[in-house]
Parts: sequence; C-alpha cells; structure tokens
Amino acid sequence: MEGDVAVISCRVKNNDDSVIQLLNPNRQTIYFRDVRPLKDARFQLVNFSDNELRVSLSNVSLSDEGRYVCQLYTDPPQEAYADITVLIPPGNPIIESREGQVIEGNETEMTCTAMGSKPAATIRWMKGDKELQGISKVEETYDHMFTVTSQLRFIVTKEDDGMPVVCIVDHPAVKDFQALTYLVVHYKPEVKIIVEFPDGLPREGQNMELSCQAKGKPHPQQINWVKVDDDLPSHALITGPDLYIENLNKTYNGTYRCFAANSVGESYDDYILYVYDAPTTTPIPTTATTTNPTTTISLPEATADTTPSAEPAAHDSRAGEGAPRAVDHAVIGGVVAVVVFAMLCLLIILGRYFARHKGTYFTHEAKGADDAADADTAIINAEGGHNNSDEKKEYYI
Repeated sequence: MEGDVAVISCRVKNNDDSVIQLLNPNRQTIYFRDVRPLKDARFQLVNFSDNELRVSLSNVSLSDEGRYVCQLYTDPPQEAYADITVLIPPGNPIIESREGQVIEGNETEMTCTAMGSKPAATIRWMKGDKELQGISKVEETYDHMFTVTSQLRFIVTKEDDGMPVVCIVDHPAVKDFQALTYLVVHYKPEVKIIVEFPDGLPREGQNMELSCQAKGKPHPQQINWVKVDDDLPSHALITGPDLYIENLNKTYNGTYRCFAANSVGESYDDYILYVYDAPTTTPIPTTATTTNPTTTISLPEATADTTPSAEPAAHDSRAGEGAPRAVDHAVIGGVVAVVVFAMLCLLIILGRYFARHKGTYFTHEAKGADDAADADTAIINAEGGHNNSDEKKEYYI
C-alpha cells in the first residue's frame, strides 16, 4: 500500500561466487553486490551474502510500481522477476441526496463517490439490513487513478423515515470504508377517533367526549370536526382535538368526522353515533303470579339521520355489549316453509274432494214440444204422451 515499506529479496542456490545485482523497473542498478549505485536513500540493504541480496524500500509511491529484476552474472547470465503493485486507497466516500426531505410515495435519488483510488473501488448500498442495487460509473484520471460514482434510486414509504442508508466502499487497501445518512420522509396524517367517555353505550342524557388523535410528519397543525350531512349539535364544544357533547339525545345520531392536515395532505376518521334510550328501573312485584314471564326485544328504528356510514373504517356506537340482537332468519324460514307445505296439502285434498262430486246429467225431453205455445200443449203434443212416461228415465253418470 502507498506509504508502506516493501522488501525485495534475491536468493541464489549453490552460488559459485557469481555477482548478484538488483535492478529497478527502469533497468537501473539499485544494488551491485552490497554497493548501492542508485542515489535513492529509500533503498536500504537489509542482508547480503553469497546466497541472498535483500533490500528494503520505504515510503512506497505509485512511481515505484513495476517489475524488479534479480540478475546473476553467470555464463549465460540468469534473471528472476518480481512485480510490485502499489495500492492507493480511495478518499473518504461522499454520499449526497437529491433532496433533504422526501414525501411518502415519491422516488429519491442518492449518489456515493469514492475518489482517487487504485485499483478502482466497488460500491455497495444498504438500507437498514437490506442490500440495494445501485448503478456504478468508473472514471480514470490523468495520473492513472480511478474515481467511482454509484447512483441509487428507490421509492420511499413512511416506514423509511429515520432509516439509515449506508454507502460501503470495497477496496483491497481498506476495510469497512463507508458513509452514512438517514432518510427524512414526510407523510400525511394518520387519524384515529378515541371515545374518552362514556365507557359503555351512549345513552340519552349522558355527556360524550371524542378525542381526535393525529400523527404525521410534519405534525398536523390543523384539526377540524364536522358532522356529515348536518351541522354539529348546538351543545357541541370543540377544544383543540377534542369534541365534547352535552346531554345526548337521539337527534344527535349521525356520523362525526375528524379532519387532520399538514403540508403533505389531509386525512380523516369517522365515528357513527347512535344514542340509546336512558336506562329504566323496573319495579319489583309485591305479589306472586303464575303468569309465564315474557321478554320483549325492541329494535331501534333506522331513520335517515341514524343510518350508519358505508365507510368500513368508521367507528359505530351501536356495536358492543347491549346492542339489539339480530333476528334468527333460519327459524323464520323454517316456520314459513311448514305453513306453505300445509297449505299445499290442504289444496290438494280439497281438489280431489270436489272432483269426485262433479258430473254431467242427460235427460230425454219430450220431442215435438219445441213449437208448443204453452207448457200444457207441449205435454199433449209430446211424442208418446203420458203413455210412454214409464219408458223415459234419467241416468246419473
């Protein structure tokens, strides 16, 4: 690595007193035996013997890179080679963001630069514990150094707010070389309505307080209460994010909406109010009776003012313990089916009965009575007169 000390050793086996010398990449003699002809004090003799010439080079620079030659003066001469590669670490990585603050759902762009290295460095990206893929560009400078720039783009979410983004530089000369920045994400408010009191179902005569909890970045500066499709009750009092309603009654039924806004946008949450009858006290009977007790379940009538909102996120005061029970449709369907079946059976029996008593009658009327003026004449003129009356019979078919 640049600035370190390099040690160059030239070893010979079974030397016959031949001369050993060391040459630099420019073929200049550094040491001839134990003499240094080259006027560069950074080269120092470490060891010299018939079998070894060892030289140190301090404060190595990029100009010292290249092939060094160990030469033995024999007949013919013999040479051995060693290459020195100088590593130059990059400067401190610089990470930059296109914008300091990003709005949720938008794309952000970051750039990380590692300058002046040899060889070229590689850059990786980490967002939290997840590795992201960037696009790198390598440029070589006039002095054979390299500058690497990596560009990263991704869509941010509100969960990315405060998330660390790390640019990691990998290079043979350095380890754990990195730059760090944190994401700042702005997002519109998240709104939720909380019922402070009453604890149970809201009933007539009680007081109610609704609290509007809004969270966003930047923090919501504006919170408003409205009643959907109507005005707020005259007894309603708004104090900051809270809505206070005195002396509840059924005319207050409806959907109450809380709006919260910041520089990013606006959000809201709904609460459906349904006011129940005030609890009544049933007197205890003083005499015992044998009448079977009955229980009457009354369902609240739904009017246009008390129809719940169709939005799924709305809170409904009708939910929970004490709400009217749903009618068992299976039981009603079974009863209707039995009644219809019984009526069909009755119709079939009546049909068969009337069919058996239905018939057609044929009579032999007196012939020749069509032109008679009255009934007596018709009988007299009838074919056969009274003498044939015994032969005329009626048949029931």
